[in-house]
Order: sequence, then C-alpha cells, then structure tokens
Amino acid sequence: MQPTLDAYTPREIAHKIETLGVTKARSDTLSLLVLAVLAGAFIALGALFFTVVVTRSTLGFGVSRLVGGVAFSLGLILVIIGGAELFTGNNLVAMAWASRRITSAELLRNWVLVYVGNALGALGTVLLVLVGDVAQFGDGAIHETALAIGRHKAALGVTEALALGVLCNGLVCLAVWLAMGGRSVADKVLAIVFPITAFVTMGFEHSVANMFFLPYALALSGFGDTQLLAGSVRNLLVVTGGNILGGTVLVAGVYWVAYLRPSAGADAGAVKEDNHA
Repeated sequence: MQPTLDAYTPREIAHKIETLGVTKARSDTLSLLVLAVLAGAFIALGALFFTVVVTRSTLGFGVSRLVGGVAFSLGLILVIIGGAELFTGNNLVAMAWASRRITSAELLRNWVLVYVGNALGALGTVLLVLVGDVAQFGDGAIHETALAIGRHKAALGVTEALALGVLCNGLVCLAVWLAMGGRSVADKVLAIVFPITAFVTMGFEHSVANMFFLPYALALSGFGDTQLLAGSVRNLLVVTGGNILGGTVLVAGVYWVAYLRPSAGADAGAVKEDNHA
C-alpha cells in the first residue's frame, strides 16, 4: 500500500477512537494522573493566553473573541500533539463502553482520575500565575479582565450553564474527532483550531478551562466574595454535567450509532458488495 496524506475516513476514525478508548480506560493510575495534570495545565495556559489577548482589545466584541479563541486553541493543541489526558476529550471513551469493550467501572475510573488530574494541573497553573503576578500586566488590566470573566461565569444560571456546557463539549469532541482524522501535525492543528475558536467565540462553557478561570478570579478577589465562590462551585458542577452530555450523547453516541453499532458493520459490508456488483 502506497503512503498517503489523505485523512482517515469517519468510519476509520470511529474505530480508532474506540480502540484508543480501551487503552485509555486501562492505563495505569500514575501515567493517567501525570498526563491529566499536564492537560489541566495546558488548558489553563490556553485560558490565560485568551485572557491576555482579549484584554483592552479595540477590535469589537465578536472579532476580539475570535482572536481570543484562536489563542485559546493552544490548550487543545498541546493536549493532542504533546500527548495528555483531558476529561472533556475523554468523554469519547464512551464509544468503547457502548461497544462493551470496557466496563462501566473502567470508564468511570478514567473520568474521575482524569478530572482530578486536570483540576490539579489547572490549580497549579493558577498558583504559578499568582506568584508571577501576571494580573498586574498592562497596568493591572489583566486583573480586571480575569475578574470580569470569573464573575460572568459564576453569574450564569443552571439552565444557561448546562446548555453552554453541552454545546461546548460537542465542539471540543468534534475537534478531537477531526484531529484523529489527520496524519500530520499540521493536519491535526488545523482540525483543532476552527471548532475550538468557535466555542470560545460563542461563549460556551468548558469545565477544565473554568478550573483556571474561576479559581483565578476567586484568588484575585481575595476569596472574600461569597457570591463568586458559590457561583463558581455551581458553574463547575453544572458545566461538567453539560460537558458529559455534549461529549457522550452528541458526539460519541451519534457516531457510535452511525459506525460502530453491531448492525452498522453489516450494513457497510452490504453497501460495499452492492457497489462491486
């Protein structure tokens, strides 16, 4: 077979993600935690990059968020190309579970360990950013922006946060899906940038990014804002639930039904035979 730069087909991507899901679900605890901490830090760096880029932008609301979204894409690019375990992307492991290649316990173990690791990585980045006093850059403008972002997120109602979480992880998992279709680093980066830029521009909610945005805002407020604290806890709980729904139902579930359900393979074979006939 000749080498090719053509993207993998959607059916091939589905099988790749299913097989990778088995590997992820059965990874040893230490490796999973280390890679999850890295992912949390990577997403936090993307969140900080976004914060700096949109600060005092004169490009207008939409264009400023568009540019900020491109900057935020750094986070998932580091996760996919550098190799790390991200909770939202790992919602696709549900495809292996749906195919009964892993158990419910293995699926939940992966999600819990990765979620905890992501939180540690994000919080560690918050600590470093505080020590580095990044908030004072731009004569304190970063402080204002970071606090405004945190307060906006904490003020979201339950229904809003849930819907925005569902929409967000639909796009994040599609970014991972498209990246799995690429064969080169350039393919994967290009596949990631558009869906991630879209979710950031449209203001959707990402639980791991919020593990940076919300604690950072709380720290900048001196932890004395009880309304911000309560809203932050609510946001993380609800957005996490929305992310799970978006990733497992809208992406993993839909593609599993299309390509991996038991009768899907038989249907594909029948179509292939008809084409040869």
